[in-house]
Amino acid sequence: MKAFVALAVLAAALSGCGTNKGAAPAPSPGTHSVRQQTVQESPARPDRAQLTAHLESLVKGIPQVEDARCLVFGNTAIVGINVKPDLERARVDSIKYSAAEALRKDPHGVNAFVTADLDMTQRIREMAADVQAGRPIAGFAEELGDIIGRLMPQTPRDTSPQSNPPTKNDNPNNYQSNNL
Repeated sequence: MKAFVALAVLAAALSGCGTNKGAAPAPSPGTHSVRQQTVQESPARPDRAQLTAHLESLVKGIPQVEDARCLVFGNTAIVGINVKPDLERARVDSIKYSAAEALRKDPHGVNAFVTADLDMTQRIREMAADVQAGRPIAGFAEELGDIIGRLMPQTPRDTSPQSNPPTKNDNPNNYQSNNL
């Protein structure tokens, strides 16, 4: 189930990669008017590794960000930031906002999600390592499945009875000595 959900999210994320939002509509047949179009040149987009390094360095330049990891796919980035653990929640939220604002102002126009959660940042780091190792889809699906597994609640209705429920003596932490 986790892998299916992860693959569905990956497919949805990658399906938007080929859209061309800035293209002009095709002229309808029988139209003889001439239109002048202004073409805006966008800055050359670096390859994924360069863009990842650029976005990470951009976020690392924000005060109180100790480290940042970025995962880029299509026009979207997931950025995990590390801040000092003793910061107040409001300050962490302010730092996350500053990171998102810096990314929004970047000329490459990457849509970004910023998190300061340590577990999520570690997972982003692992996914980025999988991408660099040449297994982007498998690594992404595995980590996304793990993330979704942590987010999904466990309800009593989802459990099934075991044939042999654990007994008190099955627990290795439950030490009983006969020499007492």
